[in-house]
Amino acid sequence: MPRSDGNAFAGRARRFSFVLLLLLGLLGTPALASAAPQPSPVRTATVAAALAQARATAKDAAVIQARARWGDKRLDEVSFLATHNAFANYEDARWTSVAQSESIRHQLDNGVRGLSLDTHWYQKSRWLCAISFGSDCYPSDVYLCHGECKTFAGVTYALPRQSFHGSMQTVVDFLAANPTEVVSVFLEDHVSAQQLGNSLGRVRGLDQVLFRPDAWNVRQQGWPRMTDLVASGKRLLIFSDEGDREHLGVMYDKAWTVSNFWSLGDLGDDVSCVTRWADVPLDRQEPGFRRLFTMSHQRNVPTLINAALDNGTKLRDRIDQRCRPAAGGRDPNFVSVDFHRVSDSSGHTPASIVAELTARN
Repeated sequence: MPRSDGNAFAGRARRFSFVLLLLLGLLGTPALASAAPQPSPVRTATVAAALAQARATAKDAAVIQARARWGDKRLDEVSFLATHNAFANYEDARWTSVAQSESIRHQLDNGVRGLSLDTHWYQKSRWLCAISFGSDCYPSDVYLCHGECKTFAGVTYALPRQSFHGSMQTVVDFLAANPTEVVSVFLEDHVSAQQLGNSLGRVRGLDQVLFRPDAWNVRQQGWPRMTDLVASGKRLLIFSDEGDREHLGVMYDKAWTVSNFWSLGDLGDDVSCVTRWADVPLDRQEPGFRRLFTMSHQRNVPTLINAALDNGTKLRDRIDQRCRPAAGGRDPNFVSVDFHRVSDSSGHTPASIVAELTARN
């Protein structure tokens, strides 16, 4: 039986509606979009101006604090507390042999401004994943290990595995939360430049805080003032013992620093202060440029007992009697120790000694 005129009209209406909805979908529903309320240009500009003013005010406050703290001192005129093997600690992973008691973040919170980290490449291992019942199923990546990343759990590596980019994210997050602080990272590098670059590329906010000496013309103009670093936001320095990664903003430490040999010996009795590199003496002089001086002060095997013996009067006397004269009368910019909060009963701690050095310059 033929459809009535009403049914024919309803059918045509449904087809028209379907075609209309299809066209709107293909065109991105401009009719609906135009009906949505749009932010006022004046309001948008006002909010942007307020945010810019807030950022400028915070930056000004940070610079004022930095000037009150350091005056016009340059980076090479300030001393910082540093930690040897900062990653080998009880809090970040299950290490059985440690050099520090606190996590990297807690070290930073407690005044450490120089971190030494060992980078190694770990190739994903199905065997380790299986025998660990799923607790060691980590992807191939750059990790912080003290030797081979799959040899002795707790000694050459620890679980949970500490990724390099994760630890660097901790540093960048600390700097974001503390706009007057400057942090340096020293890498004992066992990875390729590409592997290191890929890892650094995953650190959120790194570009905003990474200091690049070429951009500051450091070789010709010297190191910037601390207030300049704070004002610019470029407050993270990264050094490596490999020289093919300066394009990443990672400085070759042999080209930018002088450094003493790292060990006090097994018994802690070798307090001489001799150069780490035979061709880079501690008192090296260069026209218009002064290298940063990194001083290591730890034994071959880190223990709390050794740190208690070494980190007080012995450290202070070694700087005064050995390292300062060996470096041509200058104080170390970085003083690296094990168990940085442990000291003897003299009242001198690594932190207080570093504060003395900065105050005297």
